[in-house]
Amino acid sequence: MSAIPFQREIVYPESDGEPMAETEFHLDETIYLIEALRERFRETPDAYACGDMFLYFKQGDPRSVVSPDVFVVKGVSKRKRRVYKFWEERGRGPCLVVEVTSDSTRDEDLVRKKSLYERLGIEEYVLYDPLGDYLEPRIQGFRLIGGRYKPISPAADGSLISRTAGVTFRMEGPQIRLVETASGRSFLRYEEAMDRIAHLQTESEKSRKPD
Repeated sequence: MSAIPFQREIVYPESDGEPMAETEFHLDETIYLIEALRERFRETPDAYACGDMFLYFKQGDPRSVVSPDVFVVKGVSKRKRRVYKFWEERGRGPCLVVEVTSDSTRDEDLVRKKSLYERLGIEEYVLYDPLGDYLEPRIQGFRLIGGRYKPISPAADGSLISRTAGVTFRMEGPQIRLVETASGRSFLRYEEAMDRIAHLQTESEKSRKPD
């Protein structure tokens, strides 16, 4: 009776040891975009928004991996994941990817990742350059048409609409703002939300005081 050959378990790493973002500016904007998209889909049970996570797109090959800054997947659960494996998610990949780009990552974002996302069938790809290193306007996007990426035409004010996520990306002063396209609702940053809560608490206390 011949012995069954030993098969080594394939390891899919969870990190490459690199920092999450280029600078603190990029980190803050990345976190805001992730949290805003999570809020956008908070009531949608089968939509998952995350970022800075390894996406493995070919079973058995840990080298077939990419790590988007921000992404949205529809048709999957909101459960927490250590990595995202396409074959464990019924082949579903992101419908939207956002890269918070910089001069040092421009070739990676504009060439390698753009080509890969196009091949993976990711419907929309948005680039956001928070420091204005090289993109003008600082928000630019591509939409998959006939299997190829075509530039998304911005609105007159420079804002960009994502059809897949139902949000509008626009610059508001020096920072990006996400807006729910259908309702016009703005997604607040953490500091803004805390300020609003504090204001409401103050107004509530005032209303309870006797005249």
